[in-house]
Amino acid sequence: MSATVLILPGWQGSGPEHWQMRWARLHAYTVVEQNDWLNPLRGDWMARLDEAVIDSPGPVVFVAHSLGCILVTAWAATSRHTGRVQGALLVAPGDTEVPHMQDRLPGWSPVLRQCLPFKSIVVASRDDPYCALARAEAWARDWGSRWVDLGEAGHINADSSLGDWPQGHALLQTLLKD
Repeated sequence: MSATVLILPGWQGSGPEHWQMRWARLHAYTVVEQNDWLNPLRGDWMARLDEAVIDSPGPVVFVAHSLGCILVTAWAATSRHTGRVQGALLVAPGDTEVPHMQDRLPGWSPVLRQCLPFKSIVVASRDDPYCALARAEAWARDWGSRWVDLGEAGHINADSSLGDWPQGHALLQTLLKD
C-alpha cells in the first residue's frame, strides 16, 4: 500500500501559492487542517495530527513547514502511532525558542531534540528570518535527519518564488520509495 502524504502547514497556514498547497492540488495530498492557524495550541495541533494519522488507510509521510516541523517533533515524542510514519520532509523549521517567538507562540518551547523514530530530511535556508541555519542544522543532527542546505531561499515559502518546487518534491519521492 502506498503512503498517504500529509501536508502540515505552519503558523498562520500556507496560502494558495505556497509550494505545500501547490503540491496538495497537483498530487491530491491531504492537508491537515488545524482549528486555529493564528493562535496554535500545541496540544490541539498534536491531537489533530494524531487523528489524521489514525484516519489514514496505511503508512503516512509528513510534509511539514515551519511550525509544522516543530509539531512533528512534539507529536513523535508522545504519540503511540509513530510506527505508521514512513518518513518526514521537514522544511524551514521555525525557531520557537527565540524570545520574541515564545511570546507569540506560547507552549511551543522547548523544541524537542530526540531522534525521530522514522526517516526524515531537514531542508533549511541560509537566510531564513525564522531560524538560524546553525540551529536548523543542529536540530537535523539531533532528530537523526538527513540535512539539506538550500542556500539563500528565505523561509522556503511562497515569498521564496519556488513555484511547484520540484527539488523539494524529489526529496519527498526518496521518502515515498523507502
